[in-house]
Amino acid sequence: MIHKTAIVNSKAKISDNVKIGPYCIIGPDVEIEFNSVLHSHVNIVGNTKIGKNNQIYPFSSLGTPPQDLKYNGEKNSLVIGDNNKFREYVNINPGTEQGGGITRIGDNNLFMVYCHVAHDCLISNNVVLANNVQVGGHVSIQNNAVVGGSCAIHQFSRIGESAMIGGMTGVLSDVIPFGLSMGNRNNLIGLNLVGLRRSQVSNENIKKIQLAYEIIFKTPSFRKNIEKLDIDLKKNEFVKKILNFINSDKKRPISLPLNK
Repeated sequence: MIHKTAIVNSKAKISDNVKIGPYCIIGPDVEIEFNSVLHSHVNIVGNTKIGKNNQIYPFSSLGTPPQDLKYNGEKNSLVIGDNNKFREYVNINPGTEQGGGITRIGDNNLFMVYCHVAHDCLISNNVVLANNVQVGGHVSIQNNAVVGGSCAIHQFSRIGESAMIGGMTGVLSDVIPFGLSMGNRNNLIGLNLVGLRRSQVSNENIKKIQLAYEIIFKTPSFRKNIEKLDIDLKKNEFVKKILNFINSDKKRPISLPLNK
């Protein structure tokens, strides 16, 4: 169903059962899959592909050009999965040539009011960005992470699986999977135990994660401290995720506990 006041380019690919509300604008290279809903006043342009069952609320803008001075009109795209909710005034930009040209949004994510996701970001699945979260370019946020309201995430930062970022935090350093981080400039303050329990991680595994955390971050020489982990601890599936995260990407420093 397309409201009579909506402007939908004839070249756009709109699947069955998509609802496009009043005063929406849809560009020629946009694709929208089954059962997605654009409530009203939604702007979707560029090479933007949107999956199934997405809810897009008023004054959201998806696919407008990257806010990057290096961008010179080259081909790019924004790819969005299924079952996402984009609340009012959410803005998401496509990629740039320097970052591979694609911004990707996974499935089952919630973007609250006034969130911005910049070019070349990767937002995985089941992620929550609370009100007014500002995500810089080339940022990666892994599955089940939660970012508190009014946070600003520096470009090229990584937030690991099931991590929690406290509200009003400036994220300048990578946050390990299952980590809890906050502060004017983010410090690691422990583990996201609430998130682990909500994900039904067993108490046995939580204890192993806690032990690994205590050993790794006992001193600032956390990479050397990793060598002190025993073999069984290193083989734990959750500890391995932390170790792989630390060893995989080094564009930004790893967030450490305060005074470490």
